[in-house]
Amino acid sequence: MKSSLRTLEILELLASDDERRSIAEIARELGIPRSSLHGLMHTMADRGWLQTDASGTRYGLGIRSLLAGTSYIETDDVVALSGSALDRIADRTGETVHLGRLDGADVVYLAKRESVHPLRMYSAVGRRLPAHATALGKVLLARTEAARLDALLGRGPLVALTPETIVDRARLDEELDRIRIDGYAVDRGENSLGITCFAVALAGDGSLNAVSCSLPDARLDDGHRAEIVAALADGAREIDTLLGRRGR
Repeated sequence: MKSSLRTLEILELLASDDERRSIAEIARELGIPRSSLHGLMHTMADRGWLQTDASGTRYGLGIRSLLAGTSYIETDDVVALSGSALDRIADRTGETVHLGRLDGADVVYLAKRESVHPLRMYSAVGRRLPAHATALGKVLLARTEAARLDALLGRGPLVALTPETIVDRARLDEELDRIRIDGYAVDRGENSLGITCFAVALAGDGSLNAVSCSLPDARLDDGHRAEIVAALADGAREIDTLLGRRGR
């Protein structure tokens, strides 16, 4: 059991950012003796779950980690059933569209449709971001009960991705109240400066999924905003209908 737990901790640590780490750094961050890590790390590397840099001393995720993640995406019901709806949202808006899922205090991109425009936001399937700094995350946090929110976010200052990120819990709570009334969330440069994002949550009980549309501020006007929100709401209803039929 201890080896299994340590294996998962290593994978989660190396998946948390883009930095490769030495055995000494992993031992220090996870509180695992270096003597216990050597054999485990070498076994994980031999099986393809980890790989080293050219020096052979710094570790990152290996090809089997990618295959496992890809398999998750390919077998997930929500991802499988959302494809046509995401296509329609992208066709109606011409902008970048995402399906995202709440995972703890973060939101993870599960699917993406690219904007037709050359000027677009950077994102990638599998990318993880603080939920409070994204429209996807905020619309899902708005569905979370107060006690759970406190457990996820705490009451202290939140991490800032840009100067526009909401870092004060009281202000975030006010924002979540507005989202509950409006039925959608807006991220105004809180994740990436110059980018506005709108998001609508799927309606299923306990749903941790939402759809979003992002675009540069230069292309945003009131008419485009209304069309984006309508397209997201229609897409979310379409996915919810398909999921409901699947569950019968």
